Parts: sequence; C-alpha cells; structure tokens
Amino acid sequence: MIFRSAAFYALEWSHLQLGPLLMRSACVFFGAVLFLAVPPSALLCQQFQDPTPDELKMTADPKAPGADAVYLNVVEIDNDPLHFRTYYARIKILTEKGKELATVTASFLKGDTQIREVHGRTIHSDGTVIPLNVKPEDLLFVKSGDIELKQKVFTLPSVEVGSILEYRYDLLYPDKAFSSPQWEIQRPYFVHKAHFVFTPLPDFMPRGTTHQITDTGDREIDARGREVHSMSWSGHLPPGAAFNPSVNGTYTLDVTDIPPIPDEALMPPVDTFLYRLFFYYLAAFNSNDFWQSEGKGWSKDVDRFAEPSTVIHTAVDGIVAPGDSDLDKAKKLYAAVQALDNTDYSREKTKSERHDLKLKTEKHAEDTWTQKSGDSEDIAMLYLAMLRAASLKAYAAKLVDRDRAVFDPSYLSLDQLDSTVVLLNTGGQQMVLDPGEKMCPFGTVSWRHSYAGGLGQSAEGPSFTTTPMQQYAGNTIRRTGVLALDEKGGVSGQLQIAMTGQEALRWRQTALENDETEVKKEYDADLVTMVPDGVQAHVDRFEAMDDPNTPLIAVVNVSGTLGVAAGKRLVLPGFFFETHGPAPFVNVEKRIEPVDMHYAERVTDQINYRLPAGMTVEGAPQDVNIAWPNHALLVAKSLAQPTQITVAQTLTRAFTLAKSEEYQELRGFYQKVAAADQGQIVLAAGKGN
Repeated sequence: MIFRSAAFYALEWSHLQLGPLLMRSACVFFGAVLFLAVPPSALLCQQFQDPTPDELKMTADPKAPGADAVYLNVVEIDNDPLHFRTYYARIKILTEKGKELATVTASFLKGDTQIREVHGRTIHSDGTVIPLNVKPEDLLFVKSGDIELKQKVFTLPSVEVGSILEYRYDLLYPDKAFSSPQWEIQRPYFVHKAHFVFTPLPDFMPRGTTHQITDTGDREIDARGREVHSMSWSGHLPPGAAFNPSVNGTYTLDVTDIPPIPDEALMPPVDTFLYRLFFYYLAAFNSNDFWQSEGKGWSKDVDRFAEPSTVIHTAVDGIVAPGDSDLDKAKKLYAAVQALDNTDYSREKTKSERHDLKLKTEKHAEDTWTQKSGDSEDIAMLYLAMLRAASLKAYAAKLVDRDRAVFDPSYLSLDQLDSTVVLLNTGGQQMVLDPGEKMCPFGTVSWRHSYAGGLGQSAEGPSFTTTPMQQYAGNTIRRTGVLALDEKGGVSGQLQIAMTGQEALRWRQTALENDETEVKKEYDADLVTMVPDGVQAHVDRFEAMDDPNTPLIAVVNVSGTLGVAAGKRLVLPGFFFETHGPAPFVNVEKRIEPVDMHYAERVTDQINYRLPAGMTVEGAPQDVNIAWPNHALLVAKSLAQPTQITVAQTLTRAFTLAKSEEYQELRGFYQKVAAADQGQIVLAAGKGN
C-alpha cells in the first residue's frame, strides 16, 4: 500500500477525505484481542429497517421545506483493528431532482482496498420493495483523475418520487495499513439522524477501555517514517451533538436535524464552515507540537530545494547588474522565471518525452532553470532560490488556495496547503510575490493567494501567516465608448474595456489555454451579461494580451437597438452597462453565511452618446453619491451638450469579505445603487432647433 495523506473516500454526493492510510511496521499488530474473533459482518452490518407509515406517505418534510430529498438515517462505522469501514444510508425522495441520489459513487484508493457487501433496495410509497441485485465486482468502474483512486458506481432500481432508498456498502483496506476517519456530518440534503462510530487501533483507544492488548513490539509509522504515538481530533460540530469517547474503546457521534450545506451566492469556500469531525494518528503529542514539527520539516524541504547552486548563481549573474537596486534585481529575476514554460498552463511532458529529452523530475531549483519548465510550485521555488542567490532576503509561504478552502490550524494536515508564494523583504517592507501564476505582474497576487492563510518562513523560523487583502486600486475595469444613436433608437459604435489586476490576469490565463477564437467566444458570453437587451456586443480584438505589465484592453463593436420611441421622444437606459440582469443582493432578504467578493475593485464607466439630428436632451440621470462608509462608494454624473450626452459612474468596492451581520447594510447599499441605475436618458425631437 502506497502511503497517501489525503486520499478521498466518496459517498453518493461527493468525495470525502479518507484519513491518512498509514503503514504498520509489521503485518500482525496485536495478539489476543477478543473481538477479532467476531466476523466483521456481525459487528458492522447495519440491518435494513422497515419504513414507518408516515415515512411511506411523506410528500414533503416540515423540517426541510421545499427539499428535493432528505436523509432519514446515515450510519458510518470505522474499525481500524479490522481494517473495515461500512456506510449506510436511508433517503426519502420528494421531487424529480431528488432522484439523482439513486446513483451512488464509492471511491477508494487504488491497490488492495476493496468494496464488498453492496446491498440496496428501493421501497415505493405503497410499500413495494425492489431489491438491488449487484455484486461488487460487477459495479461500473469510473476512471478517476490524478489522485490514485478507483470509483465504483451503482444505481438503485425503479426509483420514483416518494420512494425510500436504502443501501449499504463496505470497504476493506489492507492489513498493513490503518486509517483515521474524517466524518462529513453535513450534506447537500437535510439529515434527520446520523450515527458515527470509530474504533481506533488498541494503543489509541479511549482511556478506560476493557480490551486486553498484547504488545507484540509492532509500531505504527507515518509517511515520514516517524513513530505514531497519539490520537487527536478536530472539527466543527452542530449544537447538541453527542460526541463521546467510550469506555468500550470507541469514539461515537450522534447528531439529529442537520441542515443542508448552505447554497448562497458568493459564499466563502463551503469547507470553511461545514459540520465535520476529523481524527488523526500523530507523531506529535498535540496540535502545537504537530505544527512546530511539520513547519520545521516543510521549511527544511524548502531550503533544500531552493538552495542556490552554482548553476543558479551563474544564471542570476547573467540577469542582474551590479548596480541594480534590490527592487530592480527582484523585477528582473521575476521576469526571467515568468518567461519559463509553466506546465500548469501548458501540456506537461509525458514520462517518455521527459526520458527522450533527458529531463528529470525536479529535485532542485536548478533543474527547473536548466529544463526551462516546471509547474507553478517549481517556478515559485526557483524564484526564491534566485532571490537568495542575489543576496536578497526572501522566504516562502505555503498557503491554502482561497478559491478552495480557508486555512484551518485545527485540521492537522499539511495537505490543506496547496499554493506557494514568495515573501520578499526590501526597503523595510515585505512584498508578497506570485511567480507561479503565469501572466501575473510583479507586485500583483492572484486573489486566490490574497488574504490566504498557511505557513510562512521568516528569520525567526516558520509560523502561521496570512497574506494581505487585495486593494481596490490594483484591480480596475474602465469601460469607455462612443456610441451613435439614430432617431429610431438604433445604436452603433465601439467600446474599449481596459482591465488591470484580477480581470486582466483571468483573461490572460484563459488565453494561455485556449485559442483566440475560443477566448473571444468566452468574452462575448460575458458581454451578454453587461449590455442592455437589444444590443449586440462582440469583441473585435484584444490589445496587450501578451504583456502583463500593461492594461489588457478589449475592443468591442456594438450594434442593435438601445432606445424605445415614445411619440416624439426617445427613451434610453441611463447607464449602459447596468441595465441587464438582476442587481446583486437586492432581492435576497436574509443571509446566513458571509459574503466573499474575492477581491476589492474599482469599475469606471463613461459612455458618450452622439445624438440623432434634430434631437436634444430632455432628461438625464441624476448625479448621485452613495456611500457605505469604509466599504463602498458609487459616484455618477452626466453632462448634456447640444449634440451629445456623456454619462459616467464609478463604483468603488473597498471590501473583500462582509460578515453575515453586515448583510443588511450591504444590501441597503446595493438597493440604492440599483435604484440609481434605473435612471433614464430622454431625448426629444424639435426642441431647441
């Protein structure tokens, strides 16, 4: 069994993390433990149960109004001494959409792990039972991705709205491995009852156990070859949850009435606040000891990889000049590593191609430089090595990608850290640099790596760190245009949309992975959400797509019908870009979770309308100044002249995250913005002539 510290164990709705599969130093790990004589099926089998009359006739659930389905029961039993895991679920289907739960996916590590004892049935609302007739070896195999997984899929038969689904399957993992469970308590659908049981290896059972353990001299060993000698757990439990280390040697958890996973627009990563409980076999004695030990090990690995070699020193000497300032050196070296082939944005070479080209797997920064290619991690570490070779004070930080999760120190695993940035100390300040992000300008950081937590190096040693939030001045969109109107409301002209920061980075990275036609197609799809109904907008070209150090400009051709004739008047939307689609937050009265806008930004619009002959401006949008103090500001103005009218507005959003208790203030601001966006331009024929 290959050790993997973040494998996945999928249930019917998503992949759940299977706790680390660790190696034992011997196959037989303890002697006379009485319960081992009992067959696993007798200990772990969750028997099917007859539905109640109320469950059969249920058409809706008062505890989960509008739900497509609900879990009536969930049971997970994990037994490390028996290398065994079983999962049981009973589900009530309430709508057509809920029938998706009839397809169950079970994932497990490639190797000796097996699925066995798959049982299931569908119970119709009239009590008719249709059994699942399937053998584990006959299940549909689904090829998984890069993580060494297998997936088996089965579908319960004859599912109808009103059916009750019931199934159980078992996982058996090798005798030479053990695994700490990770209980995902919250699910996409409401859970009435859930019961979890974990029996750890005898040496790690809760104190007071009555099991007799014979010391055979065996030792549990983690992925780094260290002896495991403690167990810990962490998580977020719902109110009223009963979690008990039991005197019989198990950990148990019982929960009731668990709400579904929240599904609100612009939430922080959902993993941040889900109800869950993780167990850990640790070489450390506590969480502080864990992070100190893991942090030191990680930092040593960084220093080993990024140690400036002769090759790196020679390369740096050829890039920087003796008279360069520290900042100039950092910029030149940044440009050099950005120019390399970042395989996260191109096709990575196969093993045979690497062999033919005599390329080796990167073991040191100089390998990335010599091969002129590497993934984002390799390139970030190469940049760190080059800064150090240039005698600059630089460190690495390993972060949680904020698009995926938020750093959780109680989750005792380095596997949650997935992105590396470089910390440069110069001029008495620390800069965060993101060389692994292709097309990311010097001094700009992907929003996924801003306000992100993890481990960071420093002169005092590794410790927890959080990168700064994005500032709105670094993320701008400026949309300008000159549009000609005719007397029937037709419009034609051209727009220029200039982007800096995150929008420019997004489209430049899109262009790395797609041809020009596809990029234009995707940008046109975005334009549909910006321009008014009746108007067609198509990108003509991009300017500076290959130069991340200048604004990216999309030149857009506009045509169609903008105005509506009303007698001798022509009525136009006052703000060209804000008339299509619902305004954010306006129609949502309540909010459970925080609002995550990803990054702060400033959007400026200025449209100059050339009036049709014989028409003048009769009405224009009011000038407005709407503020949410210290958070956001909208300023709008219009200027009418004899043959044209110019309408401009700037929306500055200085916040990235808003707490749920701030939601009403946020909503109030956007309601005022939405009202201002309804202003109109009214043109009249014959007046003033």
